[in-house]
Amino acid sequence: MQFKTLRSNPLSLHFSDDDDFSVYVAWNQRTWDCKSFESDSSGFVVMTKKLRLDCSSSEEDEKKVNDFLKMNRREGVNDGSSRRRPNDSLLPGLVDDVALNCLAWVSRSDYSSLSCINKRYNKLINSGYLYGLRKQLGALEQLVYLVCDPRGWEAFDPKLNRWITLPKMPCDECFNHADKESLAVGCELLVFGRELMEFAIWKYSLIRRGWVKCQGMNRPRCLFGSSSLGSIAIVAGGSDGFGKVLKSAELYDSASGSWELLPNMHTPRRLCSGFFMDGKFYVIGGMSSSTVSLTCGEEYDLNTRTWRKIEGMYPYVNGASQAPPLVAVVDNQLYAVEHLTNMVKKYDKEKNTWSELGRLPVRADSSNGWGLAFKACGEQLLVVGGQRAPEGEAIVLNSWRPNSGVQNGTIDWQVLGVKEHVGVFVYNCAVMCC
Repeated sequence: MQFKTLRSNPLSLHFSDDDDFSVYVAWNQRTWDCKSFESDSSGFVVMTKKLRLDCSSSEEDEKKVNDFLKMNRREGVNDGSSRRRPNDSLLPGLVDDVALNCLAWVSRSDYSSLSCINKRYNKLINSGYLYGLRKQLGALEQLVYLVCDPRGWEAFDPKLNRWITLPKMPCDECFNHADKESLAVGCELLVFGRELMEFAIWKYSLIRRGWVKCQGMNRPRCLFGSSSLGSIAIVAGGSDGFGKVLKSAELYDSASGSWELLPNMHTPRRLCSGFFMDGKFYVIGGMSSSTVSLTCGEEYDLNTRTWRKIEGMYPYVNGASQAPPLVAVVDNQLYAVEHLTNMVKKYDKEKNTWSELGRLPVRADSSNGWGLAFKACGEQLLVVGGQRAPEGEAIVLNSWRPNSGVQNGTIDWQVLGVKEHVGVFVYNCAVMCC
């Protein structure tokens, strides 16, 4: 192993190992600039673009790094640079805490390949630590999970334009054929449904790549509003197993897999929708009984643990036959779909009013809003719906970046992906950011 400073920057180091691996690193106020990565002797490309890696971290993250390094030292990996063999390092020439930052920027789709390099990489990938580090560094990518075919769940990777088939959920037939709701939180996909005798929740772990039964809610329910923020999620309202409309709410912590009861909302509601905006949780729309539709919304402050009622927040009432409000938040701005007109609208937080932007790329009025997904996907709005053509039926994913603006009342939708021969109805959809 050789290293030398670069004339252009005396605080830069060039590490090389028989020209099989090369990386330029510059140290500046606890920040590393990695100028380039080349392939190692096995031909595996680690990174090919300029990165800026923040090596500062919280006490919790530093503890995770130290725990990971201690685990490897217990297994015989010497942490002393003078005695370490080249294969002992995660990345030759870099101390492991810096190497972990570098690996966090590798595309998530390559993690399965990384886990095959050796036992140490396998343990790192399966520990889930890199996913937390990706969030800290802002290296997040999206995965769109959806069911548009009774055969099971699939995931779409917008970055690679690739479809991934998930393992079959080991649930009973009652759950498999029942109506379901879904929610992505942290690195988990939660699927809510009903078994023969009771409500049940199954979760798919992106880290472990498998399904397990999830702990049930304190007050099991269906037809609720929900949303996630990082590693937590909140569900509110809905109906219990006897049809009673609920005003209770619960918080799910994906780190512990547990549910916590929150203070009750002011108004019971079902068939409602939830979302996070400006760090607060909101519930809008829905019905308080079989005949009473709600136009008010409610805001939950996680710091004060209190609910605030907002009159007239969602004036587009939905009936018992209509889908819950189709809403999505991008850059802390709320957007919604009006079922009857197929129009996308934007909410003005200051005036508590809605303005019309443009039309959807697919129809929502033909099925009262059912069978269509309207989600946030990073900095984009995502519409997932069916399309019939002479060639057959397909599910089309359309996206639009709100910061690109609207031209003459027209939204410039772009086709993000297509799934053919699966019907035209989207049963469930959730977007994971990890």
